[in-house]
Amino acid sequence: MSTRGKIRRAGSETGNSTVLNIAARAGFAANGVLHLLLGYLSIRIALHHEGESDQSGALAQLAKLPGGTVILWLLVAGFAALGLWLLLQASLGIGSSSKKRWVRSIVSLFKAIAYLALGWTALTFAMGGSTDATKSSRHTSGTILALPGGQLLLIAVGLVTAGIGGYFIYKGARQKFKDDITVPQEPARRAVLALGVAGYVAKGVAVVTVGILFIVAAVRVNPKDGSGLDGALKALTALPFGQIILVVVGVGLIAYGVYSFARAKLARL
Repeated sequence: MSTRGKIRRAGSETGNSTVLNIAARAGFAANGVLHLLLGYLSIRIALHHEGESDQSGALAQLAKLPGGTVILWLLVAGFAALGLWLLLQASLGIGSSSKKRWVRSIVSLFKAIAYLALGWTALTFAMGGSTDATKSSRHTSGTILALPGGQLLLIAVGLVTAGIGGYFIYKGARQKFKDDITVPQEPARRAVLALGVAGYVAKGVAVVTVGILFIVAAVRVNPKDGSGLDGALKALTALPFGQIILVVVGVGLIAYGVYSFARAKLARL
C-alpha cells in the first residue's frame, strides 16, 4: 500500500473512532441549542422586544440562565469536536468515495471553520467575556470597503453569502439533507423530514438576507448596512407583513434546532 493510501486508511480509522463520533454528535446537539435560542430571539424581535437575534445574542441569553455557564462549556466542547471531525473530513476525504472528493473537502473545511468560530464565541461567553457579532460584521464590511476594489469585493462576499443561503433553501426544499442522515421509519420519518425542510428553508432565508445586506453596504459604501444576522432578521420586519415573516423564520430556526437534535442521533459519520 502506498504512503498516501496508508495515511487515508489511518484517517478513516480515526474517523470511525467511537469517542470522536460521539463528540461529533454532541456538536450537532450543540448546534441545536444555538438555533433554538436564535429562533426564540427572532420571534421576540418580531414582537418588538429588544435584543440581538444573532449568535452573540443567543449565547448572551444562555449565559444569564441558571447553569448557563456549564451549558456554554458543553457547547464549546461540542462545537470544537464537530469542527475537528469536519477538519478530518476535509483533509482525508472521510465518508466520500466520489471522484469529486475535493468538493466535499472544501465544503467540510468551511463548515469546520464556522463551527470552530462558534466554539470560540461560546468560549468567550463561558469565560465571562462578551462579543458583538453586529459590530464585527460592520467592522469586516468597513475593512473590505477600505481595500482597493473593496466595493466589488464586498459585493462578491454578499453574492457568495446569498448563494450559500440559496443552497440551504434548495437543500431543504428538495430534502437533500436526507443524504446526511439515516432516515428513520414512520412515524418518526415524517416528523424528521418536516423539521429538516422547515429548518433549512428558514435558515436559508436568513442567510440570503445577510448576503443582500452586504451587497447594499457595498452599493451605498456604508459599512453599517452590513450588520450580519441580527441586522438581516431585523431588516425582514421592514418588509410588507415583515413581522409575520420574521415569526415564521423564527419558528423555522426552532425547527432546525429540533432537527439538529435528531441529526445528532441519525447523522451518517
